[in-house]
Amino acid sequence: MLIELKDVAKRFGEGSLAVTALDDVQLLIDQGEFVVVLGPSGSGKTTLLNVVGALDAASAGTVRVNGVDITTASRRELFDFRARTVSFIFQSFNLFPGLTAWENVQFGVDAAGSDADPGAVLDSVGLGDNADRFPSELSGGEQQRVAIARALATRNPILLCDEPTGELDFRTGVQILELLQEQAGKGRAVLVVTHNREISRMADRVVELSGGRIVSDGAPRGGKTPVSELNW
Repeated sequence: MLIELKDVAKRFGEGSLAVTALDDVQLLIDQGEFVVVLGPSGSGKTTLLNVVGALDAASAGTVRVNGVDITTASRRELFDFRARTVSFIFQSFNLFPGLTAWENVQFGVDAAGSDADPGAVLDSVGLGDNADRFPSELSGGEQQRVAIARALATRNPILLCDEPTGELDFRTGVQILELLQEQAGKGRAVLVVTHNREISRMADRVVELSGGRIVSDGAPRGGKTPVSELNW
């Protein structure tokens, strides 16, 4: 399995002030899977994403990603892991405002030691003509596509997406979801965190969280739905 979580817990704080964000989480995700992690605010879904991406350390249990046990990895190993294994796509885009679209993608190439061509990757997300524009000169949807292009340019096998359509209109959100689904079709594992149940209908699997625990894990209710048929 590309991602394996066993008996994973995550607690913040100490003693009587401790808050349990994840509790006894068991999760397996293979390459090529499009998995939606669904749950309300405070359910632990973003913490789960951060634990998989080694932005947060698990308080207990084992997290193995692409063959690396990140619960016992050294700081240097974690640095290499973040650069070469996982790529994050955030709701707020997180582009560098002083860099052009091309330069933002080149940053991803350099960070991962990839050999991707930033211009070609921007072409693949429909932004080849905007390579010289700065984020402030792009729409929200275009900025998110630059962020996706930067993630793709790393050539990393795992895409971790935190509410990637949260700041976009419906039509643009559908375009972004189609781009992400394409990547799963090419063999990447795509993990999307959202509170939007409608988005879960397009997933291969839906993992529902409540109170830091997985309460269900399986195919979408009613079967997998084409992105074009979603509506919210």
